[in-house]
Amino acid sequence: MQLSAMVLGGFLFFSISIGGAIAWVFSKLFQHTTQGLSLLCGGFLVGILVLDIVPSSFHLYQTFGLILGIFIGYFIFRILDTIFHSSHSQNPSVTLLAIAMIIHTIPISLTVGNLLGNAALSITITASIILHHIPEGFALSTALLSQGERLWRLFLYFIVFSIFFSIFILIGQYWDLSEKAQGLLMGISIGLIATTSISEFILHHIRSVTLKSLIIYVCLGYLLSYVFHTLVE
Repeated sequence: MQLSAMVLGGFLFFSISIGGAIAWVFSKLFQHTTQGLSLLCGGFLVGILVLDIVPSSFHLYQTFGLILGIFIGYFIFRILDTIFHSSHSQNPSVTLLAIAMIIHTIPISLTVGNLLGNAALSITITASIILHHIPEGFALSTALLSQGERLWRLFLYFIVFSIFFSIFILIGQYWDLSEKAQGLLMGISIGLIATTSISEFILHHIRSVTLKSLIIYVCLGYLLSYVFHTLVE
C-alpha cells in the first residue's frame, strides 16, 4: 500500500474525528456544567502525559533535551498566557492547547516522513496514526466544547491540525531532524500541555466547584485516559 502525506493527513483527520465524536457524547452528559467538562479535560490531559507521552518520550529521547524543552515550554506558556489574557483573547486555553499539540506532532510527523518510503511499514504507520491520535482528538474536542465552541469550529481545528501533520510529513521526507532537536520539541510540547492542562483546565475552575466534584471530574478524566491508553497498547 503506497501512502502519501495527504493520505496520512486524511487518516489523522479520521482519527481525531473519532476522538471528537466521543468527546461530543461526553459533552452532552455534562451539558449543564462547563466547569465539569473542563476538569474532565484537565484530568484526561494529565493522564495522557503520565501514562503515554512522558514515558515514551524519555524512552526515545535524551533526558537533558526533554527537561530543557519542558522548561522552555513552561516559559512559552507563561508568555503566551500573559499575551492572550491581557488582550482578552477568546478561549486562550484552547489556543494554548492547540499550539502544544501541533508542536507535539512535529517530531512524530517528521519521523513518519522519513519512513514513508518503506512499504513494509505502511500498514503499521497507518494503524499507529489512527489509534494514537484518537486521545488527542478527544482532548482537543473536550477543551473546545467546554468553552462553548460550535461543531464547525471543531472541524476547522481538525483540518488545520491535519494540514500541519501532512506538511511536516513532506518536510520529513527531505529533512532528517536530529534526535536532540526532536527531543527538545517533544519536551516543549510536554511543558505546554502540562501547564495548560493544570493551570487552564483544573486550577482555573478550582473555586467554582466543590472539592468532591473537583476530585470526581479530574479522576474520571484520568480514568478515561487510562482506558484509551489500554486500548491503543
